[in-house]
Parts: sequence; structure tokens; C-alpha cells
Amino acid sequence: MGTREERHKVHQDLVPLAALISRELKNEKMEKPTVKYGCAAQCKRGEDYFLMNTECQRIPGNPSSAFSVFGIFDGHNGNAAAIYSRENLLNHILSSIPRGLGRDEWLQALPRALVAGFVKTDKEFQSRGMNIIFPSLHLKSFILSFLKRTHAFSVILLHVTGLTSGTTATFVIVDGWTVTVACVGDSRCILDTQGVSISELTVDHRLEENEEERQRVRASGGAIGRLSICAGTEVGPLRCWPGGLCLSRSIGDMDVGEFIVPIPHVKQVKLSNKGGRLILASDGIWDALPSEMAANSCRGLPAELASRQVVKEALRKRGLKDDTTCIVIDIIPPDINRQPLPTPKKLSMLQALFFRKRSHDSARRLARKLSAVSIVEELFEEGSAMLAERLGSNDSNNQTTFGIFICAVCQADLASNEGISVHAGSMFSTSSNPWQGPFLCGDCQSKKDAMEGKRPSGIRVA
Repeated sequence: MGTREERHKVHQDLVPLAALISRELKNEKMEKPTVKYGCAAQCKRGEDYFLMNTECQRIPGNPSSAFSVFGIFDGHNGNAAAIYSRENLLNHILSSIPRGLGRDEWLQALPRALVAGFVKTDKEFQSRGMNIIFPSLHLKSFILSFLKRTHAFSVILLHVTGLTSGTTATFVIVDGWTVTVACVGDSRCILDTQGVSISELTVDHRLEENEEERQRVRASGGAIGRLSICAGTEVGPLRCWPGGLCLSRSIGDMDVGEFIVPIPHVKQVKLSNKGGRLILASDGIWDALPSEMAANSCRGLPAELASRQVVKEALRKRGLKDDTTCIVIDIIPPDINRQPLPTPKKLSMLQALFFRKRSHDSARRLARKLSAVSIVEELFEEGSAMLAERLGSNDSNNQTTFGIFICAVCQADLASNEGISVHAGSMFSTSSNPWQGPFLCGDCQSKKDAMEGKRPSGIRVA
């Protein structure tokens, strides 16, 4: 217990809780980097859309919980899917994160929420389109059964209503020094850490370049081949049939089988306090410039000028053959107030020579130390296209991720006898307990089965 004087000293050393919270907020604010960004674009088809928002908040009304969001949506076969994704994807992601989480828990829940948000966006876009065409449920069922048997009418109706539209989606969330990137398609995001290294935070889902994705599409019922012209000559990149899409993952694309999935590759990294630069761009950039060339072409320029320079360089290399959009995001260390340096004393020639040699030796030692230290810490990376693997399980370590009676994808309320485990009947599940959560509603379970090739998807055009 100690003497009375010792107990009194302990009480004197205690800090009020309010002061601790204030100190934590102050430290977080001081340590948080500044985010500056710029965007440039050149239009060819009018199907590229982008999102930039630096005023999002994990806790509404609390500026210290602010985070930034950036996205590029490169549409094809129309712009409907790109527009819908830009307007709804963020809300679908945030709705998949339980409320009341601290920052660290929120960041840990983010990869799963990105998967759920991407899948929900795809599902809602397709459902919204069908509901516009067929407001009556009975009429929709009758027409869908007719369309499956009538190829020509299916193609015409889908094109007229914009339901053939699809889009890539690359989504970047910057919270302090932590960067989380999710992507489907081929709109790439790279990280340049002060010229020390250039790394890709995304994976291109082009069938031509990704053998693993080709195997998955074939296993799920898709056919892969090139366009065939007269005399059987094949031209162009590898495509998935039906639909002829060059990508293995996208949002939308109702005329393609659902083996073209909206499940994103997700990577989360933590930067050092040196910061870094993100370059997020559509394939109009990357078809013209390798990652290193894009980073080198704009190094040293502020973000706004850098984005323009990357677009300019891409146009110089390849011309305007596609919509070309580039966002540059600089994550800048906070300003450190330094005392003004004292006026140096005048040195003799011998002293100056010795001082110069000592300074150069120190600089070389510092450079060696910096090169030996990892500038970027990888926190998470997963690219599986299987929903059961990506949503995981509701074990004791992550019970807060998804509610027991809420669909893990669309967040719909479930009765106690309605939920279907995401692991039920899945050969890809890592769980040995098919009754273990998270759970899906009937519609989301049906979509999961379609993505895994267990049943035909909504409208498939041969």
C-alpha cells in the first residue's frame, strides 16, 4: 500500500483522462501528414470518371478522424456503370464497417468492407437496371426466361438500356500514413517513395497477362479466345466469351457471365514519415507509359502540375487513343518548426577541409542507413476471387466485423432462420463449419453461386 506520503505522490503524478485524450488528439494531429492532390484528363469516349474527396470522416463531426478517398472508374460499353460506381461505391463500403470502431480496428475492417462494397455496388447496379426495365416482379421473371432463349432481342435490349455497361474501379483510401487500395480491372495505382522505390499497389486483371485469372474464368464456365476474322485468323488480346471482355474483373457487364467478378484485389500499406506519392490512372496512361517512366516524368513537380505532366507524356508517346485520366496524390510529412541556424563562424582552410570531409562521411552513413530501412510496411494483401475466402469467418477475433443477423454484402436485416453461411457448400471455403458466419441473404448467396460457376447468371448472351 505504501506510506501516506507515497500515496499522495502517486496521486500527484496522475493525469486527468480529458488531458490524456487532448494529448492524444494533439499528437495525432501533429503526426498526421498533409494530403495534396491534382487531376488531369483528356477525353476520347467520355467513359472515364473519377472521385476525389479529402473531407471524409470516420466519426461524423470529428475532424481528427478525417480521411481521404480517390477513385478512377474507366467505363466501357457506355458510362452508366462508371457513373453509378462513382456515386455509390463509397457509401456501400462505409455501410459495411461497424460503427463505433477505433481507428486501428477501422483500418483492420477496411479490406473486408471494400470487398463487400464492391460486390454490393455490382449487384445493386444490375438490380437497378432490371427494375427500371421491369417494375413488375412477375413480368421481370417472364421476360428474363424469354430473353435467355432469344439471343438477338437480348443483345438489343441490353444495349439500349445501358445494361451492357461495365467499369474498372480503383479505389484509394488514405488515413494518416496508411494507404488502402482496392481494384478490379486495369486502372493501376503506383507508389513512389521519394525516388527510393516505385511499387505497384494494384494487380491488372487483364486476361492476356494473368494466367491465374484465365484458369479461374475457365473453371467457372467462361470461354477464352481472341477475335476470329476471315479464314480463322485470330487478332487482338484474349477475351472472355460471351461478351468479348478483355478483363476478368469489373463492375457491371450484364451481358457477360458472372465469372467476370467484382471482387477486388486489396492491398494496405503504411508509409514511413518520409511520405510518398501515389499515381492513380486509367489504362490510357499505362498503355503508353511504364510505371517507372510515369513516376520519373513528374518527380519534383507539385501534384497538380505532376498529373498534367503524366497525361502530357502519355499523349506524346501514344496519342489520344483512349480516355486518359491521372490523379497524383502527395502524402507530405507535417512541417517541423526549426530554430534558425546560428551564423557560422569563419573557418580556416584546414578546418573547412576537415569539416567538409566529416559532413560527407556522415551523409554517406545516413544514406546507407536509409537504404537498409524498409520505407513501406505492408499490412495486408489479398486477391482471391472467392467470396468465402475474402469475407472470412466471424470468430472470436473479429466478431464486430459483421452483425450475426445482417447480410455481409448488402447489409440487409436477416431473420434468425434466413441467413446462409458464406461457407455453405463452398469447396473454396477455409472454414470447416458451414454454419459459421458471416451470413448472406438469398440474393447475395445466389450471386456468390453464380460467380463461382454453380448456376447460370442473370442474362447471359452466347
